[in-house]
Amino acid sequence: MRSDEPAPAATAGEDQLFQDLHAEASAQEIESLCMRCHETGTTRLLLTRVPHFKSIILMAFECPHCGLKNNEVQSGESIQEEGHRHELRCTTKADLSRQVVRNGTASISIPEVDFTAPPAKDSTLTTVEGLVSRFVEDLGADQEQRREAMPEVFQAIEAILARLRDALTLPEEDGAEPSPHAFTLVVDDPTGNSYVENLCAPSVDPKLSVRYYRRTREQMVELGFLNPDADEAQWTEKERELIGKKQRVNMAEEMEAAKKLMQEMRQASQAKEIMTFPSNCSSCGVRCETRMQMVDIPHFQEVIIMSTTCENCGYKSNEVKCGGAIHPRGRRIALTVEDKDDLSRDILKSETSSFKIPELELDMLAGTMGGRFTTIEGLLRQVHDELNERIPFLEGDSATAERKARFKAFLARVADAADGKVLPFTITLDDPMAHSYIQNIYAPDPDPNMVNEEYERTFEQNEDLGINDMNVDAYETAEGAAASQA
Repeated sequence: MRSDEPAPAATAGEDQLFQDLHAEASAQEIESLCMRCHETGTTRLLLTRVPHFKSIILMAFECPHCGLKNNEVQSGESIQEEGHRHELRCTTKADLSRQVVRNGTASISIPEVDFTAPPAKDSTLTTVEGLVSRFVEDLGADQEQRREAMPEVFQAIEAILARLRDALTLPEEDGAEPSPHAFTLVVDDPTGNSYVENLCAPSVDPKLSVRYYRRTREQMVELGFLNPDADEAQWTEKERELIGKKQRVNMAEEMEAAKKLMQEMRQASQAKEIMTFPSNCSSCGVRCETRMQMVDIPHFQEVIIMSTTCENCGYKSNEVKCGGAIHPRGRRIALTVEDKDDLSRDILKSETSSFKIPELELDMLAGTMGGRFTTIEGLLRQVHDELNERIPFLEGDSATAERKARFKAFLARVADAADGKVLPFTITLDDPMAHSYIQNIYAPDPDPNMVNEEYERTFEQNEDLGINDMNVDAYETAEGAAASQA
């Protein structure tokens, strides 16, 4: 089944295929052939969801005849829109205990050791220490044979093994001087289905960075999604097909289609009509409906409000898209919330906006929770509910009592802020696209509790937003020239 086709509808009363980790999920047992003694063993399967991540399949095989045991993890997700590259700076023993979901398509590298592990055959759910220990075990397996046959190779591998073993001897805490054995773990997965645990959740982890990128032609071939003999047009078409995007002939047609859609939405908005179009539920894949309407926010701009409800699994989603042009500068809005009346102010957080509340130690990156049009109170309650349900690895054995207590205290502060029990506090929206908004109850006069600041976007911000390569003046001429050169 292709990723853009609807999944078959579940029958009434049928359990969801993938269950949450905190649910009382039971493993399914099936008989399997043991590859060592060729007798019948047992494989236990558990289809589960890692909170705030994706669906995975846990498999455990055991043979009662020869004692063979094997554990494996497979991704239950389709290929993501972009590849993910996780970079983790490991300086203490706590970093070695971070959980890692390594998909079979992910490569692992440690630049300080000049070590790179290509994509593995199997996926694994382990820790950073478990990954490094596995590398040491695999590299050292044939060292005795290399000592006699290839002395130079033996010495080179011994040097790498020594540095990998040193990497497992990190101190308990960061000292004044960085540890000489500190290292960087890089997990690069072109399918986007690997994960490295954030120990500072829900805040930004200063030691962990994630970069998203478009897959290269070589990666598409290695993943088996592209024929090695395919040309550039077939590569682009296949990439767009995998991420569910429709290909248009050229930019001129795409611009014309966007203008036509905006015109239709304005006409529907003036008539107070709600547009409805079919879509697929992002939770269960069953066909559902998405409702969309354009709304003009006073003293701001037009926005598109979309709402999706799935009758099959009960999933609901609300999202806001800004319908205006790209502003020449970014905008930072800071509001001091002094009383409960301020909690009822309307707030539009676009998908490109980050927001933070220093008093609550809350710092959400751009793209988190998507676009939202609600009130300040509503946004805080959504943050509370999302984090309470989807923070990874806080329900399992890997979470320490200290982390659980600290996270529960944080959630309690967010809930108290939404109830108006923690005042005053400052909420700051930082949007490089200037598409975010907080209601000014004194409009058109300035709000004494609100500060609006415009700033020049950096080159990196423009690059992330796709603005550096954007051509809106003579795209037809430029496109024709590029086609003639090709």
